[in-house]
Amino acid sequence: MNNKLLINERQSNLGNFMVGRLLPFKKKRQVGPFTFIDHMGPSEIGNGNYLDVDQHPHIGLSTLTYLFKGEIEHRDSTGSIQIISPGDVGFMTAGKGVTHTERTPKNKRNGEVFTMHGYQIWVVIPKQLSEMDPEFTFIPKTNIPVLTQNDLTIKVVAGEAFSVKSPLTGLSPLFMVDIKANNETTLDLKNKIKGEVAFVIVNGSVKIGDDCVEEGQMLISNTNEQCEICLTKNTQILLFGGEPLDQEYYLSWNFVSNSKERLKKAKEDWDNKLFPKVPGDETYIPFPILKKN
Repeated sequence: MNNKLLINERQSNLGNFMVGRLLPFKKKRQVGPFTFIDHMGPSEIGNGNYLDVDQHPHIGLSTLTYLFKGEIEHRDSTGSIQIISPGDVGFMTAGKGVTHTERTPKNKRNGEVFTMHGYQIWVVIPKQLSEMDPEFTFIPKTNIPVLTQNDLTIKVVAGEAFSVKSPLTGLSPLFMVDIKANNETTLDLKNKIKGEVAFVIVNGSVKIGDDCVEEGQMLISNTNEQCEICLTKNTQILLFGGEPLDQEYYLSWNFVSNSKERLKKAKEDWDNKLFPKVPGDETYIPFPILKKN
């Protein structure tokens, strides 16, 4: 879904946490295998104004689509067609190359106005699997494990956390968890997860000592899983991370690779229209022209 350049906003340090405006930001390019977060909305859709992201490519990453409101119809060059609704997970693994589109489903194009809100998160594929065949996995919300602990409702969206495994395991050790505080409470992650960890504040706020971090911001722990934060009542956060990958990876538009030459080839292939196509779709988003400072 990334068809725009990312502009980093406020960044600061709060003791054992870094604070930034989603991922990547200047002080941190990846958290575990996670390398990019695209926040969708909340925004009003309808009455002729719909989501229509035309055909665009990916290599070297998996896209994880997770919605709170609205619906998206996913189509890709493997032939997959899937409507993703709130609480569901769409997980497309690009591997050596895939194209896809994201649109408002036909049943929602009826003139009524509705809210779209969710996230698309990119997960780097480890080098040894980066040229695998593309595939798409769909996990309905009814299959996502939910537990309650310490006034928290916890959904293990992907990987393993809180001694629970999601049906979506990923290609390297990772976790993504949707957490809501039913009352003001403390989230202590000791022995709950493994690896680097970041928090996206979906709504509400979290407290770190005398500091308060509001929705839309991201926290990254400098102490990995050995950390705790205080959530105010009705706050919702996304918790994600895992074991860091053993190489440096580069991001160029919709492509991820540990090789700059591979990124260059992907751009050339897309410019020359050599990627596989979404069946029945002839739309095309060109590689953006990057302005030099």
